[in-house]
Amino acid sequence: MSSNLESAKNMFVFLGKSLFSILEALLFQLISKPKKNVAGEIVLITGAGSGLGRLLALQFARLGAVLVLWDVNKEANEESLQAARDAGATRAHAYTCDCSQREEVYRVADQTYKAFLPAMVANNHGHLVCISSSAGLVGVNGLADYCASKFAAFGFAESVFLETSAQKQNGIKTTIVCPFFIKTGMFEGCATACPTLLPILEPEYAVRKIVEAILQEKLYLYMPKFLYFIMFLKSFLPVKTGMLIADYLGVFHVMDGFTGPKKKA
Repeated sequence: MSSNLESAKNMFVFLGKSLFSILEALLFQLISKPKKNVAGEIVLITGAGSGLGRLLALQFARLGAVLVLWDVNKEANEESLQAARDAGATRAHAYTCDCSQREEVYRVADQTYKAFLPAMVANNHGHLVCISSSAGLVGVNGLADYCASKFAAFGFAESVFLETSAQKQNGIKTTIVCPFFIKTGMFEGCATACPTLLPILEPEYAVRKIVEAILQEKLYLYMPKFLYFIMFLKSFLPVKTGMLIADYLGVFHVMDGFTGPKKKA
């Protein structure tokens, strides 16, 4: 009898918490979630020498964060450092690092932090931000290698979130960003057949939404919002129907005009 009562109690607690979480999510759809203060927080940005990395550095400089900028291009990274200081950063540091080389990451980490996640766990404080992609949600014709890396990044970040949650490390936050193509030059020549539903994103807009998501401690950020609907449809529609939608949206041909980043003269 006591076992049945315990099971009933657990079910009612589960239902109550589930209802509360849904109502909370709905509430924050109607009103903006309070933004946390990152002034004085250490913000490490990889790929800070250009594109989203540089724009993110400028945004966090204005918010009073302590910046640690990593990039394989020393000259570009130094330019980002100066731009961040011009934007108001009082504490900013640039380090040359090739993040594709494990030894490089550890070498530079020794100059800034000995370790990242272990230190966050020890302090139950930190925020991990993964810049994945819409190509980390849905496979794209002509982007198999890129999709594989972005699916991996998404899965890794989501797993870290679940691990920290399971260990009650609620002070460690995770934000996973999945944008459609952004006009940073990486996907020069790519086009969209439905600019209203799937626009090529402006970098400034993307960075603004990313910073908002971080400050509001959102787990997922898909850009544009139409991607949320796409993922909903993907979860239950027949494969053939999904293929028809992809064909209608021109997804099979987004890479047809791809030329790649323009090389500097």
